[in-house]
Amino acid sequence: MKTQNSVPTTKVARASQFMKAGVKVGGNYIKHYSKKLLDPSRSKDELHKDNAADIYDALSELKGSALKMAQMLSMDRGLLPVAYSDKFTMAQYSAPPLSGPLVVKTFKTYFGKSPSQLFDKFEIEAVNAASIGQVHQAWKDGKKLAVKVQYPGVADAVTSDLRIAKPLAVTLLNLNERDIDRYMGEVEAKLLEETDYDLELKRSIEISEACSHIKDLVFPRYYPELSSKRILTMDWLDGMHLKEFLKTNPSQEVRNQIGQALWDFYDYQIHTLRQVHADPHPGNFLMRADGTMGVIDFGCVKVIPEFYYDNYFRLVNPDTIEDDALTEQIFENLEFLTSADSPKDRAFFSGLFKQMIRMLGEPFAVDEFNFGDDRYFNEVYAFAEGLTKVDELKSSKVARGSQDGLYVNRTYYGLYAMLNELKATVVTTKPEWLRSKKVLA
Repeated sequence: MKTQNSVPTTKVARASQFMKAGVKVGGNYIKHYSKKLLDPSRSKDELHKDNAADIYDALSELKGSALKMAQMLSMDRGLLPVAYSDKFTMAQYSAPPLSGPLVVKTFKTYFGKSPSQLFDKFEIEAVNAASIGQVHQAWKDGKKLAVKVQYPGVADAVTSDLRIAKPLAVTLLNLNERDIDRYMGEVEAKLLEETDYDLELKRSIEISEACSHIKDLVFPRYYPELSSKRILTMDWLDGMHLKEFLKTNPSQEVRNQIGQALWDFYDYQIHTLRQVHADPHPGNFLMRADGTMGVIDFGCVKVIPEFYYDNYFRLVNPDTIEDDALTEQIFENLEFLTSADSPKDRAFFSGLFKQMIRMLGEPFAVDEFNFGDDRYFNEVYAFAEGLTKVDELKSSKVARGSQDGLYVNRTYYGLYAMLNELKATVVTTKPEWLRSKKVLA
């Protein structure tokens, strides 16, 4: 596997890398339209593929928040052309790793010792590399360990990277600039948290212990004495990432078993702990043939404010949507509607968001849900794609939706997407107050 001997850390060096990607993308457009003059029927598939490769190559060298954004975008089916989603998926666990000397330098910076002095055995070649750090195998006192090493300069570059990447997101991905501005603070705060391995260590221990009773879940033990602000050590867990696991053709029973564990894990975090592992991409779960699943990486945790929780989940109860006055009040609380909206705007956006809530709340409206139903997911993706073409949203002078919704919605999107890939049928457990009284009657 190709390794990197250095990571651009200065603002100038990182900005230059973004500019280089922009120049390549511009050249790809010129090449595409030149060919289209000769062949008007030519599709944009080749253009998307070339752009995706050039952007990914640039971001993978930068590491950090730039690559993390690519990882997040790869989860959002329908937002990007397939070529981008497929390429950016590599950011989840297949980015180019750092070279051995850089890894040793990081250990000496934070421990004053090399990895070989801390562990009985340390594999200098990383077993996988993602957006914020890479993982090495190590052994100590007979135990096999996973050691996560953060890329140098990642934490210091979060704010400047987001500012530099914003124009690329607006122009290339056709994202709404107002929406990006509204959520930038939330994204920046979460990315900064993800670079703080002291915080991740604390949260990893707390949440894994709190969820240890959930059937079929396995959590690693963490080692504070072998961890620091930029290095995190835990037990090595065996298992396969989702796509690799599905290639083994697991039985429907095993798919359902793992799907149920996923649902129960998120149900307990959200409704009991009120904080949630908000990075539900396949790289953070290790699935096994016996239907058990390892859970790793608590770097991205969303603490859900009480006010937001109460309003957001009241909408999940089907009875709420039937009460127009109550629904409108909750939409105001969640900032879907604003005091500046005209009566026409309020009626339009209320109808639009009610449709969205009914659709996304379908799994909560029943006691058991088949996430393998592609009809349901095709409707969801078609609705999401349709939103990008709604003139009222594009021309709206305000961004709609609470900042707290960004990672809560991302969590459910990632959970639903994984359950869909598993083709799992699960019992959709939930608090009693989320059930329709009509159903209970």
